[in-house]
Amino acid sequence: MVYLTRVEHFNAAHRLYNPEWSAAKNEEIFGKCANKNWHGHNYELFVTVKGNPDPETGFLIDAKILSRIINTHVLEEVDHLNLNEDVTFMKGKLCSTENLAIGIWNQLSGKLPPSVHLHCIKLYETPQIFVEYYGD
Repeated sequence: MVYLTRVEHFNAAHRLYNPEWSAAKNEEIFGKCANKNWHGHNYELFVTVKGNPDPETGFLIDAKILSRIINTHVLEEVDHLNLNEDVTFMKGKLCSTENLAIGIWNQLSGKLPPSVHLHCIKLYETPQIFVEYYGD
């Protein structure tokens, strides 16, 4: 089994806010991240796939093809947008990095060639904070 990781970058704004809570409780739990004027991040996205290399090419998947899949199904949907308001796959969800990683997984699931399997989404919100998601 071979694991291949493609790293991509995107910028997006969001707000951590639970509409079921008061403004005071949101501020208590989420602090500055509950700011009604939003805030942004420079996200680093690591998409790891796994499988066996093709005997004719030696590739698990051509990295350019993997990049195109990520760009089409994720980056074009999130880059320079508001995660809360503009991103269809985040509608109705709290826009935490954890939920965003799950959403990205769901966006890519089923989009890879049959011999390639999604292994991990690692998403850096900041250089100090990241999440990893390995599917259900």
